[in-house]
Amino acid sequence: MISGKRIVLTGATSGIGKALLNILARSEGNTIIAAARTAAKLEGQWKNVIPFACDLSTQEDVDALFETIEKNFEKADIFIANAGAPYYEKFDYVNRERVENIFELNTISPMYTYAKYLEHLKGREGQIVFTISAMGEMALPGYALYAASKFAMKGFQQAVRLEAPENLKMTCIYPVSTETNLFKVGGNGVEMEKPFPVQSPEAVAKAAARAIEKGKKSVYPCPIYLPSRVLMSVLPFVRSIYLKNEQCRLMRFLEFKKRMVCGCI
Repeated sequence: MISGKRIVLTGATSGIGKALLNILARSEGNTIIAAARTAAKLEGQWKNVIPFACDLSTQEDVDALFETIEKNFEKADIFIANAGAPYYEKFDYVNRERVENIFELNTISPMYTYAKYLEHLKGREGQIVFTISAMGEMALPGYALYAASKFAMKGFQQAVRLEAPENLKMTCIYPVSTETNLFKVGGNGVEMEKPFPVQSPEAVAKAAARAIEKGKKSVYPCPIYLPSRVLMSVLPFVRSIYLKNEQCRLMRFLEFKKRMVCGCI
């Protein structure tokens, strides 16, 4: 288990980040800067956790995070760039700002963080971890912008891995859909259908923590993901059936939202 490390974790108050924080904070000797918009709610929960409230979609707040790192750590041994958010929708609207918002958080921020972390290390050993997504390899209906932002990160890590100095290790996490509040619709908390397969944040976090500790280049927490990808390449009709099911799921979701808006539910 990871121990005795100075760690920065973004997106630390929900989903995979929250589950990772629970693992890392319980391990002996770790000190963690936990960054998130709602990091203030972590105050007093862990003696070895330093909450840092910020909006990581902005350059100013990423710069402020690194100022906090410099103040508290001689060096951050591990930087886990986990913060990110999806949309689930049909991309049939004109809204440039909405497109920019998801790319600022999911793509531009971790790219900028990579450069800042290299600068922070000054040639010393360190490890950067990116939470990408299985959707960075295979897009699903309803996730056009999210998948695009993660495909970009997949390409980015491929390139910088070939450029990176020897002092830097890189680990990329490719979770499938994860059990989060994304599937709660409206103030009544109605539970929507989840894409298949779906994992708990705890399962993803455990697999990620093991991979980070071992310095693996990549980890696919869902045990059926890689075999299914091979199956789909060998039997293309399986992929077609799967994507058709996801299209139907999106149509049901859109119909449900329409009924909610008009007060039929």
